[in-house]
Amino acid sequence: MKESKKKMIDYEMHTLSNGIRVLHKQVTTTKIAHCGFMLDIGSRDETQENQGIAHFWEHMAFKGTGKRKAFHILNRIDSVGGELNAYTTKEKIAFYASVLDNYFENAVELLADITFDSVFPEKQIEKERNVILEEMAMYYDSPDDAIQDEFDHVVFNEHPLGMNILGTAESVRSFHREDFTRFIKDHINTERLVFCSVGSMPFKKVVRLAEKHLKDIPQYAAGYERQPFLAYRPAIRKVQRNLSQSHCAIGGTAYSNMDDKRLPFFMLVNILGGPGMNSRLNLALREKHGFVYSIEATYQPYTDTGLFGVFFGTEPKQLEKSLRLVKKELEKLKEKPLGTLQLHTAKEQLMGQLAMAEENNVSLMLMMGKSILDKNKIESLEEVFNDIRTMTSTRLRDIANEMFDENQLSQLIFLPN
Repeated sequence: MKESKKKMIDYEMHTLSNGIRVLHKQVTTTKIAHCGFMLDIGSRDETQENQGIAHFWEHMAFKGTGKRKAFHILNRIDSVGGELNAYTTKEKIAFYASVLDNYFENAVELLADITFDSVFPEKQIEKERNVILEEMAMYYDSPDDAIQDEFDHVVFNEHPLGMNILGTAESVRSFHREDFTRFIKDHINTERLVFCSVGSMPFKKVVRLAEKHLKDIPQYAAGYERQPFLAYRPAIRKVQRNLSQSHCAIGGTAYSNMDDKRLPFFMLVNILGGPGMNSRLNLALREKHGFVYSIEATYQPYTDTGLFGVFFGTEPKQLEKSLRLVKKELEKLKEKPLGTLQLHTAKEQLMGQLAMAEENNVSLMLMMGKSILDKNKIESLEEVFNDIRTMTSTRLRDIANEMFDENQLSQLIFLPN
């Protein structure tokens, strides 16, 4: 059996003979183990006909395997006080669990079972079909969520990145067992998935259990290629909805995960509308004028492109004023470099936020897997901090001018009927 072992700061990695990489960070101060599979498969790997199947697969993984019924899957972790979970994004599917560390082996074995041996019972497909249709209705009834999903389509149009992760009602109603097995066969690649863990266990124990429960998983080698996104055209759309407020999204494409401008742009977006109550948009629209309850700016990098957006809801009579204020704040970042104190504060705020995020071991575990799949490395917090410390006001202003060009921004507005 071929083995490889790699030390990455305080992370360690081992590659099984089937290509699965086992990634671990030891945290001796916790009694909780977090572990999971991160697969380099997402909704952008679907077609117009089978959109939503990756997310449906995520649901169906809990509904039966070759040796377990749905109840036994859920009870395996819940009965020892743990949590079993999963999610689907545009580019990733994750199946993961959190348990007391003495139940770590239970979690490893169960996660391998649901990830690689789901049987997709037709009766369970019918039940889960209705659950997903209800999930779609719930999102549609929540304009804050709906506008973010629909803004993807405004920016990416007919490209798979523009499709809703949940799919459409028509596609969800069409899926049967053979659709799931075909999608998995066409996309799963054991060299493009990672088993990652964070907990008190020594690395040798993690490797031993991985060899025990994961080494017999067949080597999958699907060779699909993602369709690159090449043609962005700004668009402005207004949609009538049965709402009491107007909701607005404004933004466009952004830097990819591999672009060296990704981190400074993330800082700019954080200054503009990050989670802090001192963000420029929050101060201008909520604190100063009382136009919104909440407003946020987001940046999601993908492997070949990215998405930037500002999202808010307001009374219809205040919509145009709110839009002008948003554009005004964008113009300020383009025209006026941050002062020395402003730049220092922005850096300290971002470093503090990142440090606190790494304190969450579940998020840390999932970040590890995603980073290995996307970049084949994990940057230490200190490396990221060093990059933040070297940022200059001039560079941030140059990036703002590149990204906040009003002629390149798209808009989506939900207007009350």
